[in-house]
Amino acid sequence: MSDRRPIAPPTAFDLASRPGFLIRRLHQIHTALFMEECAAFNVTPVQYSMMTAIAEQPGLEQARLAQEVGVDRATLANVVARLESRGLLRRTTTNADRRLKRIMLTAKGKRLLDQMTEAAQRAHARTVEILSASEREDFLHVLARLVDAGNDFGRAPLRLG
Repeated sequence: MSDRRPIAPPTAFDLASRPGFLIRRLHQIHTALFMEECAAFNVTPVQYSMMTAIAEQPGLEQARLAQEVGVDRATLANVVARLESRGLLRRTTTNADRRLKRIMLTAKGKRLLDQMTEAAQRAHARTVEILSASEREDFLHVLARLVDAGNDFGRAPLRLG
């Protein structure tokens, strides 16, 4: 595969030289690909990330889930409520601390997540398909470094590692 360069001549207002612009645009592209591949499931990328984290860590405490996927509490509460209303997850409390909410996928949520896996993987693959295998590996490594280095600046820090 060949490198594709922007066709438009550079200007003083060259958006293609701005990392933030390119990152935002790539996010838009990935979201569109995800929504195309996963349209039948009516699940957003953030919902899918949350469901995946919950599946990997059943009984995860709700505040910890926010850190696992890097979202603020308001977004988390909204997404969890939507998934719960669809019967895809349930929240429980513990006897030790009734304020803590633990989250589990329901059987319906597990089935949906299993059904989505292939489509979501296609969306991820399509996002970076223009890159060679080694470029994809390098790209993901560099992205992870950037996220790690800037994590404290985010509105909702991601728990890394």
